[in-house]
Amino acid sequence: MAGVFPSPRVTIASVLLAILGVTSGCAGAGDRPEASTPSSPEGPSGEPKASPAASPAAQLAATLSDEDLVGQVLMPYAYGASATEVSPGSAAGNQQLAGVDTPAEMIDRYRVGGLILVGFSADDPTGSNQPTTNVDSTTQVRELTTGLQDAAGRLPAAALPDGVGELPLLIGTDQEFGIVTRINQGVTLLPSAMAAGAAGQPELTEAAWRAAGTELAALGVNVDFAPVADVLGVNSTVIGSRSYGADPDAAAGQVAAAVRGLQAAGVAATLKHFPGHGHTAVDSHGDLPVLDQDRTALAAADLPPFVAGIDAGAGLVMSGHLDVAAVDPGVAATFSRKVLTDLLRGELGFDGVVVTDGMNMAPARALSPGDAAVAAINAGNDLILMPPDVTAAYDGLLGALRDGSLPRARLVQAVTRVLTLKQRLAEERTPPMTVLGAEDHYAAARRLAAAAVTQVRGDCAGVDGPVTVTASGGRERTRALLIEELRAAGVEVVGQGGTVVHLVGYGDGPSDLNVDAAVTVAMDTPYLLAEARSATLLATYSSSPASMSALADVLRGAAPAPGRLPVPVSGLPATSCTG
Repeated sequence: MAGVFPSPRVTIASVLLAILGVTSGCAGAGDRPEASTPSSPEGPSGEPKASPAASPAAQLAATLSDEDLVGQVLMPYAYGASATEVSPGSAAGNQQLAGVDTPAEMIDRYRVGGLILVGFSADDPTGSNQPTTNVDSTTQVRELTTGLQDAAGRLPAAALPDGVGELPLLIGTDQEFGIVTRINQGVTLLPSAMAAGAAGQPELTEAAWRAAGTELAALGVNVDFAPVADVLGVNSTVIGSRSYGADPDAAAGQVAAAVRGLQAAGVAATLKHFPGHGHTAVDSHGDLPVLDQDRTALAAADLPPFVAGIDAGAGLVMSGHLDVAAVDPGVAATFSRKVLTDLLRGELGFDGVVVTDGMNMAPARALSPGDAAVAAINAGNDLILMPPDVTAAYDGLLGALRDGSLPRARLVQAVTRVLTLKQRLAEERTPPMTVLGAEDHYAAARRLAAAAVTQVRGDCAGVDGPVTVTASGGRERTRALLIEELRAAGVEVVGQGGTVVHLVGYGDGPSDLNVDAAVTVAMDTPYLLAEARSATLLATYSSSPASMSALADVLRGAAPAPGRLPVPVSGLPATSCTG
């Protein structure tokens, strides 16, 4: 897919100049255009006519009915583990959400352009907007996605003109790895983004993400809402280890690598959360964070990973529910034409699909579902993700199209981008299910995890056995995994009386530390290590099987800890092992 997605050539330096207003046509921070009147290459209103030279996607968009146009910019979630057969509880959820019983009926009634598979886990900071789960097993996911594609294949938007080919439904999920992982059984689990940042080797990141992308493609998922392109400027529980780190240039290299890996495997990558969620600790699931950086800081500290991801050919960018004070104060980026059309499109040159963050999150719920959908499309989004009321969003868009408050040209432009992405994805083959958990995939994850392990205090030659492994509450499964790895390597592990290795993870605080631990290991962000008094401090940034295997090697002195802290931690060096 790397050759399928075009790569606009932009540079970080040119972006900085653009943000500072050096390029022509850069609106000042105080100028706020009307959100309901976006510019469009097709003109302020009216449907563009497809010319003989128009792309197949543009030709198809020009023929679609109002109802089909509106449906193609919707990407809802649905209740149920099957496209056509659901439990009474799931049917009730779909009735409340969209007035239908099954996901297949939702696709048929609303002619949607895509559907997101949702789910949740114990440490997931995004769990508040995940009302259900569509994931039971890998076989079930593949059957679900096949059923969804069967339903979508009957839509007018699925058939390119002149028999050129059929277009798939966009089926997405948040498979970031680390604390946000929707499919976590039966697949190769990569270490977190922050682990990749600690490793500092983009070639390892690219190989790992290519392996992960191949497995997503085998499951029928063709859009991944990853990688996170947010530069971590504060200790944020909502972004945290989802970020590649605090250095914008280093994060840029990692984001570009993840994009290349995913898209080489046939899965469209999504850069999120534009223009950057890492310099605020406020959680946009519950409130509207304000980014108070000036334009210079925004360009230098937040945008480089997005620029790099665009340059790598990312298929999508996700707009954030963020108040970007230096660009459009008081307006969420989701609804800001200045952020999405002027900055992202005009200055960064992105011409792919812009998708909203979940519209069931609190900042988007400030408007009714219909008004929010219209405002988002007018601002420059092309896909409405997870509307809280599918019927209201659909009716709102259709009504606005017909009364002129949503210009037809803007909607056709959005649909053309969605169909263009589908056309590129249609060129990809679906790998067999036998690729799931393949040895070479685990090896790629293991190499990345091994390069990430970081030591910031203590003897770099390993620990003396026997070993006793303890963990903060709720981490018994990870504790057992590490014990298994240590014993498999010949290390004696005892219930008590050994050298204590203590594991901490997402959401833990000082009270979760073990004062008796000789070794403390941070399996999420490393900030808590500043409070630990252990003689040896390590970070894996992840509790994945690959990360625990790599940790076991370091603990027994069989491998170095080559990683470096990708974020500053008070009182600790980037590494204490320089050999």
